[in-house]
This record gives sequence, structure tokens and C-alpha cells, in this order.
Amino acid sequence: MKEEPRLGVFICHCGVNIGGVVKVPEVVEYAKTLPHVTYAEDNIYTCSEAGLDSIKDAVKKYNLNRVIVASCTPRTHEPLFRSACVEAGLNPYLFEMANIREQCSWVHPKEPQKATEKAKDLIRMAVAKSRLLERLQIKEAGVTLRALVIGAGIAGLRSALDLANRGFEVCLIEKAPSIGGRMAQLSELYPTGEYALDVLKPIMEAVASHPKIKLFTNSELEALDGFIGNFKAKIVVKPRY
Repeated sequence: MKEEPRLGVFICHCGVNIGGVVKVPEVVEYAKTLPHVTYAEDNIYTCSEAGLDSIKDAVKKYNLNRVIVASCTPRTHEPLFRSACVEAGLNPYLFEMANIREQCSWVHPKEPQKATEKAKDLIRMAVAKSRLLERLQIKEAGVTLRALVIGAGIAGLRSALDLANRGFEVCLIEKAPSIGGRMAQLSELYPTGEYALDVLKPIMEAVASHPKIKLFTNSELEALDGFIGNFKAKIVVKPRY
């Protein structure tokens, strides 16, 4: 039987970055009305030591099994808040963030009421999502040392060669019958004045002769499946007639 969600919502002022625009106390009171929200509070800086301690204390005191933090970008702060959840005894994946700084206060600095309503919407969405979160366990998976490079212009050629020199098997596909891309059509390069083929030809020859590079011309990617470290690609090679 699944446990009843008990959600804790922590809303950050981020100094004046959020609190200077969004009416944070009003948003806190709104969060308390949402389904399964057991506890809600605001912090001046949720990412501070005091803010993190507040999350851990609330998890234990109110027996929370989901945590939502409404603050800044998850890109920089999600690992910090996940760690706090772990220290409080929660699975790190029973955590959700709502970005009410970059996606709200910073883009609506002159519309405090609208920003406040938008913050409520973002938090309501995070709460709805968090009710469906489940405990996950980290698993390790092997990474296939093989790469697919699409396009055999100068950038694709250089990328394929660099990867191959690092030990990767490389599939390089080009939809045209020949490689080199636009650079092969140029005479001189700006601003050096070098002849384009003087630069391009050695790289083309290195790619063509490299034992770890398989080159497919007149080809296109038809399907791609899988996940990071283990993709499966279907390449269609067109006839040359």
C-alpha cells in the first residue's frame, strides 16, 4: 500500500531577488491550502545552513515524506537540497523544485501581483508532481565507447577525429555523396588567407584512414533510441545511382 503523501513546502526570499517582487508570505499561505501539504514556511535564504537545517528539522518534526523548495534554479541548488533530504532520512528523489526566481521574479520585476500569482502556479505544479514521486535507487550502467557524429563538414570531421584519437569507435554519417561540407567549396579562408583545401585535406585523409572511424556517405539517421551511454541508431544508406 502506498503511503499518504505528506508534503513540506519551503519558499525562499533569496534576499530581495524573489522577496523584493513576489509576496512570499501570501504564497506560503496559499501553499498551505494545497492537497497533501502538511507544512509550509518561508526562509530568507533556504540554501543557507539555517535554511537547510529548517528543512531537516521539519521533515523529522512533521513526518514529511516529500519536500518542495521554491527558490532559484535547480541547476545549481538541487544537489544541495537533495543532500539535506538524505540527511533527514528521505530518499533524494522524493524532492522537487519550483524555480520562482529565474522563471518568475526576475522576468516580472515590475509586476509583483502577477509574479505572485505565477509563483503560486509554479508551486501548485510542483506540489502536484511531488505527490507522484517514488523512491528511486541509483544504479550504475556501462557506457559503450562508441560515438555517432552527424555531418562530415569540418566540425564533424574534427570531432570524429578527436573522439577516435581518444579511443572511441566512431560512426560518421554524411547525407551528401562526399565529405568536407561547405569548406570544400571555398577557395581561401578568412582572415588568414589560407587555401581551404590545404587545411581540410589532411583532416579528411586522417579521418578516411583512421581504423576507429567508419564513414557513411549518402546516409541519414532514421531512428535513435536508448539513453546516455547506450544509444541505438538506425542509419539509412542511400543508393548512389
